[in-house]
Amino acid sequence: MTSVPLSPSGPPETVLPALAPEVRDARAGALAAAPDERRAALAAVAARVPRCLDVWADLAEHARDRIESYAYARTGYHRGLDQLRQSGWRGNGYVRWRHTENRGFLRALDALRAAAEAIGEADEASRCAEFLHQLDPDWARRAGGGADPTTTEDAR
Repeated sequence: MTSVPLSPSGPPETVLPALAPEVRDARAGALAAAPDERRAALAAVAARVPRCLDVWADLAEHARDRIESYAYARTGYHRGLDQLRQSGWRGNGYVRWRHTENRGFLRALDALRAAAEAIGEADEASRCAEFLHQLDPDWARRAGGGADPTTTEDAR
């Protein structure tokens, strides 16, 4: 049996870097575009700033079909794992929704869960759901309690 060292404060918590103001503004502008232009505007932001996890989650939510949503969500998820590692995450510990900076990654992971479920990848959908709960133990309550985890501003 392997022991897991625990500190009195619990597992470590990782917070991703904040979006630069110009990236945040470009994303907001893309989201404000007319519905028929929104996906293209978001794609333009992703092309300029491919490290912006929020825009990959946005693209997954505004995709034309389930496969496109899956591809955008998977891109955001993998880019997010890279950024988490660069921020000191070592494969365990919390990445909580209450930190605005983490929401792009968590939204991309949840979009991947939903897209995997939609295309019949039940095992992947289950792994994503479990990972969300491991990263933020409040995720299931937040997502299942009537609140939309992509918009809840509650900082608990």
